[in-house]
Amino acid sequence: MDAIARGKQVIEVETHALIAMGQRLDATFNAAVDLLRRTVEARGKVVVVGIGKSGNIGHKIAATLNSTGSTAVVLNSQNALHGDLGLINDGDAVIALSYSGETTELLDLLPHLRRFDIGLIAMTGRPDSSLSEHADITLDTSVEREACPFNLAPTSSSTAMLVMGDALAMALLEVRGFTEEQFARFHPGGSLGRALLTKVADIMRAGSSLAQVSDQASVRDALTAMTIARSGACVVILPSGGLAGIFTHGDFARAYQQDANVGDRPVSDLMTRQPISVSAEALAAEAVHTIGSHRVDDVVVLDGSGRPVGLIDTQDLARLKIV
Repeated sequence: MDAIARGKQVIEVETHALIAMGQRLDATFNAAVDLLRRTVEARGKVVVVGIGKSGNIGHKIAATLNSTGSTAVVLNSQNALHGDLGLINDGDAVIALSYSGETTELLDLLPHLRRFDIGLIAMTGRPDSSLSEHADITLDTSVEREACPFNLAPTSSSTAMLVMGDALAMALLEVRGFTEEQFARFHPGGSLGRALLTKVADIMRAGSSLAQVSDQASVRDALTAMTIARSGACVVILPSGGLAGIFTHGDFARAYQQDANVGDRPVSDLMTRQPISVSAEALAAEAVHTIGSHRVDDVVVLDGSGRPVGLIDTQDLARLKIV
């Protein structure tokens, strides 16, 4: 079997395992989400513990929970009996990961965990295991087979745990009413954080950088304004100060192919009326969404009175690392 064929087979095996796991979800999943919700709302934390590959998956689950506003820590089971149990407080929730449910280091830890007033969620591929017997809630992550050709290396099973963790985190996010703005608070350094924390007014082209002409201007006037502002679009203004339309270099190029004397024509003949717009007070994320959903390069920015005050260009978003 060549590498491509093997790769496809691995993906198919793991995909099948995930679909089967999704079909098994039942009321226990609701119970797990509710336990985590009550824990977080009571200002408790989620403690994730696992050994080996399960421990690696545990780090990802904890990171996802933290990034979505649910405080989570990873407990090293080997160090737990030597002081790290100090991480746990009454009212916390513990997610214990073990595919076999019989991992010795984890089972040795359970009696000590139970000395605290905690909720224990087991994530295991063996719902009848010792871990499951000690848990308040068991999430079944069993798989038909590993993607490993020897059915040995944790592949499908570790993927199932990872996805179950994502499912918990996303369901928890939703029931808690976690918002995009809250998400941005935990991701201020990334492009998404910048998009969600920055307002359109902070990044729009305005003043001398905004090309604008009256609706009585010619195409040549509009091109001159665009050249001075170094912009690929020009906002066309009504006598009242309202928005008449937008004229772009693309509009000019298409018209020039039809008429070499297009420069003398009124810009109002060629502009796009009722162009896509966004409020100056909107978040930059809304501008990103607007540009993407309407597949345009330029969006007119309006103030609270509906008057044009700026322009957002896709190149600006890339330059500011907002997309």
